[in-house]
Amino acid sequence: MSTTGSPTLSETPFGQPTASIPEPGSTITAVRGSRTSGWGLQTRSEVLARNGVVATSQSVAAQVGVRVLAEGGNSVDAAVATAAMLGLVEELSASIGGDSFALHYSAADRTVYGLNSAGWAPAAWTPEYFRSRGYTPETGMPNDGIDSVTVPGAVAGWDQLLKRFGRKDFHAVLQPSVELAEQGFGVTERIRSQWDGAVEKLSKDPDSAHTFLIDGKAPDLYSIFRNPDLARAYRALQRRGADAFYRGEIAQAIVEKSKAVGGAITADDLADFQPEWVQPLTVDYHGYEMNQLPPTTQGFAVLIMLNVIKQITPVHGYDLAQLGPRSPQFWHFVIEAKKLAYDDLNRYNGDPNVVDVPMDMLLSDEHAIELCRQIDPKRAHPPQVPGAVNSGTVYISTADRWGNMTSFIYSNFSNFGSGVTIPGFGFPLQNRGALFNLDPASPNIVAPHKRPFHTLIPAFVTQDGRPVLSYGNMGGGAQAQAQALEMVFMVNLGMNPQAATDAARFYHDHFNDQLELEPELHDLVGAQLAGMGHQLASPSSSSVGGYQAIHFTPEEPGDWPAATGPDGPVNGVYRAASDHRKDGTAIGW
Repeated sequence: MSTTGSPTLSETPFGQPTASIPEPGSTITAVRGSRTSGWGLQTRSEVLARNGVVATSQSVAAQVGVRVLAEGGNSVDAAVATAAMLGLVEELSASIGGDSFALHYSAADRTVYGLNSAGWAPAAWTPEYFRSRGYTPETGMPNDGIDSVTVPGAVAGWDQLLKRFGRKDFHAVLQPSVELAEQGFGVTERIRSQWDGAVEKLSKDPDSAHTFLIDGKAPDLYSIFRNPDLARAYRALQRRGADAFYRGEIAQAIVEKSKAVGGAITADDLADFQPEWVQPLTVDYHGYEMNQLPPTTQGFAVLIMLNVIKQITPVHGYDLAQLGPRSPQFWHFVIEAKKLAYDDLNRYNGDPNVVDVPMDMLLSDEHAIELCRQIDPKRAHPPQVPGAVNSGTVYISTADRWGNMTSFIYSNFSNFGSGVTIPGFGFPLQNRGALFNLDPASPNIVAPHKRPFHTLIPAFVTQDGRPVLSYGNMGGGAQAQAQALEMVFMVNLGMNPQAATDAARFYHDHFNDQLELEPELHDLVGAQLAGMGHQLASPSSSSVGGYQAIHFTPEEPGDWPAATGPDGPVNGVYRAASDHRKDGTAIGW
């Protein structure tokens, strides 16, 4: 076709947004280019490094973690520094008003340690408390507002990690975030889109609107956003440590805000809170140990799901590797295993300090065989114990030249959590209380100083105790099903850690039995899965979450990771990966 006159030019040169096109990327119709080596559809190379590496969902945060490593910090120091920066540049997903969890491999004693820093319910929270406010087993818990807020555990978790394993203090690891909070950071496409979706929530709370909205709106794409109040909060932590948050000026501000909006959080609820060091749960998956935190996290759903998948060949005679990821049968088995694992998750999960969770039975081979036998190879079956949650989260993986590796996750739950912001300190409170239950028969029923069902699950893979992979996913109910699938990708199908996230994933909603496939996967196997009885939603990537990972490859097979000398790198290479669905990257040195 020929044209005359002047050529058509884009209204958004260099992707610069306009009032009529606020997200220029959504107008692109080009096809994606391919790599010239390896798997052509892999979005980027793995990042290889020996002195240290960080992988997370924001490149600015990853750079801060690597900076701390280069200045003599270890993987824990880097994880906390990265987390603090994410609490600024991705504050809608995670902040010091949230909770934190970690699996840390200590090279000094060759052990994986688990830390649960999920906040507990205020002492006033009982079923009667919520019934008096109009909530019932049928309505469920409030999704936002002050009555969705449990005590934030994030800062206590940072404090415990630094004191037990770190080489630096709060002053050192928080300083980069203090500086950027005042200087400001650029707002990305993804963050701007999510921020825009939370405007109505933020508008309900004057302190949230003051802190996070510009003239009543989300910040513009590529604009600079500053949060000097958060810098003030971080400076308080630098001066007084965790005491500033749980017993000092920040604690006082939290209690005053709670009272002002009719909440129940007291000074004692904050001052008495302590994280818990816990023994990780482990199952064997074809010679690799998958490590997860125990309840109240959903980590044991990963373990049950992998146990069921492991039984598919002996019980049903199908081999997932031979079927391959282009086969509808492959996806059918994995999805059905997910449903069975999440049935157990929703049936049994509760705070083990309050209720008994029969973990020995749930993780046994006998239980896995029994569950696997329930799978019909040709027909989908609906979940038996419905339940679903989706949310925003940040995940961080770090490793250092001494061989330490840290798998770390923290979150506000929903975007900007409860929507309740602490005045003068620039952070929102999470809404993890929304995941309690008001059903008297539920192990997850709300109670004073009880911890709610938690979606946050760092993962860590070992082989004969040696560290292999620190990884995790963000995205609420997507996390457990994604982690199990990625293990199948890497162990059964031989994908490298970056390919394992670039491959299309699914998200199965356990509440309404809807199966969401990413678009190309939907085109490939959607019709066949629908014919097997799966209830397909519109193709989308919106719910599959995001992934970060670091793999350790020793220079000599079987070696444990260790420094090669006083100033030398680790005796092998770290291979790091970051999800293209997020804003992040892996950075090493």
